[in-house]
Amino acid sequence: MTHEATVHGLGVSVEEGGEEGAPVVVLRARDEAIPIFISADQAKSISHALEGRPFQRPLTHDLFVEMLTEFGGAIDRVRIDDLAENTFLAKIDAERYADGERREVVLDARPSDAIAIALRVDCPIRVSDEVLEEAGQPPDAFEVK
Repeated sequence: MTHEATVHGLGVSVEEGGEEGAPVVVLRARDEAIPIFISADQAKSISHALEGRPFQRPLTHDLFVEMLTEFGGAIDRVRIDDLAENTFLAKIDAERYADGERREVVLDARPSDAIAIALRVDCPIRVSDEVLEEAGQPPDAFEVK
């Protein structure tokens, strides 16, 4: 089973001693928080999408969405559906129309890319029970600003 998730926050992890660590996006689903560590570039892309603030030039995620749409595709949902050796795995569920026929397409993706794209097209972000059971934490475990 999967659960709809929202982006609860975007920030930087704090290491022991108060030093800043890696960027992190925190999802919220089923009253649990899921922290996903991401790169600085991904954080910037997600931040722009959350704020509805366009970048001066299209970022990679903007280009991907524009190309997919131009070629007759649409994104239905993204899924954070597995964890392998502490690495989150994601899928983008899309559809493509050619010659009047609808074809479902599933694309393997990094969770940060999937989230950045979902925010741009306003599609659902889904998280599996397995991911929540393994990585879910109480929401108050994170100070989100």
